[in-house]
Amino acid sequence: MTDTVSGSDKSLSFEKTWGSSTSSGYCSGDSDSEFEQYFTARTSFLHKPKKEKDEQVESGKQQDLSVTEIQQKVKEYNAQINSNLFMNLNKDGSYTGFIKVQFKLLRPVSVPPPRKGTATQVGAGKKTGGVKRRTSFYLPKDTSKHLHISSRTCAREVIEALLKKFTVVDNPGKFALFESTKRHDQVFLRKLSDDESPLHLRLCAGPNDKALSLVLKENETGEVNWDAFSMPELKNFVRMLQREEEEHVKQIVQRYALARTRMQEAQAASPTPGGSTPG
Repeated sequence: MTDTVSGSDKSLSFEKTWGSSTSSGYCSGDSDSEFEQYFTARTSFLHKPKKEKDEQVESGKQQDLSVTEIQQKVKEYNAQINSNLFMNLNKDGSYTGFIKVQFKLLRPVSVPPPRKGTATQVGAGKKTGGVKRRTSFYLPKDTSKHLHISSRTCAREVIEALLKKFTVVDNPGKFALFESTKRHDQVFLRKLSDDESPLHLRLCAGPNDKALSLVLKENETGEVNWDAFSMPELKNFVRMLQREEEEHVKQIVQRYALARTRMQEAQAASPTPGGSTPG
């Protein structure tokens, strides 16, 4: 399947193969003014997942290759392929091939509202009163996508293509593409610059994902830039946190109530100071 993806200055042709399915969890049925739904595949929004202890970040530089070296590497690359995901040389010296991108997103992504005429949109129209409806959800951790790109396709265009494939309407600047390599049982992550060529990295590393993999993550710059989120997104985050806080308080109350009951049962079963058990 081929999709045409518009970059910032030009149009590129991307071929994509689906490697996973989306998931859904609870849906926010609140009738607030923003009318934004949230689906989640995670058990908690309040607690941040633990960061891999072997994850480190180091800088790197893209290796420059001559035309002869590129031809040789493409030949070696294709010789190691066990599928039809080959690389092909072009007459202009560029080359095309497939890259696989893994998604490791910690925050939800937003998608546009259903098309007009659907049952969901018609039913919601009476409640929204013209307010635009949107949906956000968490992508599963094991989500991955194959893209057919050119050696001239830069990292920023790859991010835009991935977001368009999922119809994600979030600002592409919220995301970054990372090169993940493993050496001596340690994982090293390097953030790609916007103008780097992911296919060039794939060619130099070979087809083995264990040698190098490409990962899409949030563009972390330290503290979360809350100004980058819209008001409906922020209000939905607050609602989700309130739900989790209420559920957390409920669990604590139940746990202490159970502990109180067990202590009372233990007191009732224990012998009295005089040595006789309660009649």
